[in-house]
Amino acid sequence: MTKEQWGQLKQKLRTSVGTHNYKNWIEPLELSGVTDGVATFSVPTSFLGNYVSQNFGDLILYQMNTLAPDIRRIHFQVAANTPARPATAFKLTPQTSFAQPAEGQIPTAPLDDRFTFDSFVVGKPNELAHAAAKRVAEGGPVTFNPLFLYGGVGLGKTHLMHAIAWELQTKRPELNVVYLSAEQFMYRFVQALRDRRMMDFKEMFRSVDVLMVDDVQFIAGKDSTQEEFFHTFNALVDQNKQIVISADRAPGEIANLEERIKSRLQCGLVVDLHPTDYELRLGILQSKVDQYRLQYPDLQMDSGVLEFLAHRISTNVRVLEGALTRLYAFASLVGHQITLELTQDCLADVLRASERKISIEEIQRKVSEHYNIRLSDMIGPKRVRSFARPRQVAMYLCKQMTSRSLPEIGRRFGGRDHTTVMHGVRRIEELRTQDGQIAEDLELLRRTLES
Repeated sequence: MTKEQWGQLKQKLRTSVGTHNYKNWIEPLELSGVTDGVATFSVPTSFLGNYVSQNFGDLILYQMNTLAPDIRRIHFQVAANTPARPATAFKLTPQTSFAQPAEGQIPTAPLDDRFTFDSFVVGKPNELAHAAAKRVAEGGPVTFNPLFLYGGVGLGKTHLMHAIAWELQTKRPELNVVYLSAEQFMYRFVQALRDRRMMDFKEMFRSVDVLMVDDVQFIAGKDSTQEEFFHTFNALVDQNKQIVISADRAPGEIANLEERIKSRLQCGLVVDLHPTDYELRLGILQSKVDQYRLQYPDLQMDSGVLEFLAHRISTNVRVLEGALTRLYAFASLVGHQITLELTQDCLADVLRASERKISIEEIQRKVSEHYNIRLSDMIGPKRVRSFARPRQVAMYLCKQMTSRSLPEIGRRFGGRDHTTVMHGVRRIEELRTQDGQIAEDLELLRRTLES
């Protein structure tokens, strides 16, 4: 077959595959020659050759056979004059820059060397997320793909993402690991469109071993970016490459995210990092104090200070850690030991902002609306399941989100005894770990009440 004949066949292929596919995949093909029944094509990248072979190979071979029946198969090779472009070789270091990636590399977000598994404090609200992240960080095959981590601000999603990347760099340095934000993925995609280098973009992102995308909710509503993310996701899963995603909410709750992407994200392991409980917050503070003792060896802290902070600052770990940092710095500057009185003076604004302002009545109203029952039925004496479970959920949230005592909560629920409230709270604590729907209801109600 001559190159002129191939040129004629390309026009037939344009009709078969459409103008868009022709321009992207068929037009770049150059016939190098035919030897022993094998037609060899020169292609600009190995990715393009693989894609054409999988998606259009049979069609091309059929069309060629109409003119040259002796051709039995086709072969693609990267053009000899095409400069070598390493797929995505880079090192994960805190200095890695997104702004100036090396030629042929995927830009990766900077990694914080404080965010390792050793510095992650594990408690009941995050133990499943931590265990799943550790499994992925081993670098071997896992039974879930993708791993989807979600939760509110300051609950540890980004910490776990960084920890996975650091661990993989140490244990499996041969793996091509990419960690970046959804915004960076979108920026890189737009840049490739602008520079007409989509083939390079596709080849780079689909040749990674582990792809980690933080804050995926930011691609919602960006149709073209979602399209490319969807195809990248499928290509990597088909190759058994691991994907780790984080977001501020569950896949099904991300507005303006395509349904097919929601479906793909939910096909793996979806893990909610629950708001911290008192024990976990206290553990985080104790871990930070161990670090500060090296920095401030002469500073002493009175007993009860950490417990006070763990009780009072409950919504955000970053705020909690920031408060402790400020406290140590202030005590060091004024030359005083850290007492409860100094803590209250130093952190007055933080403590005011963290005060619980949610009322029992507001919780009752939101819960009854969520379960679509009348408020009078939830508070009333009826013990049928359709009223009893929402009642227990409301009691649990009142215990967690207000400073009211159990007897007072009981009085607000139709004059019930405090032991009834205690039983309801314990029952929901059990169900939260056993029943995914209850856990999801609690998280949604908590976010609604805190917003």
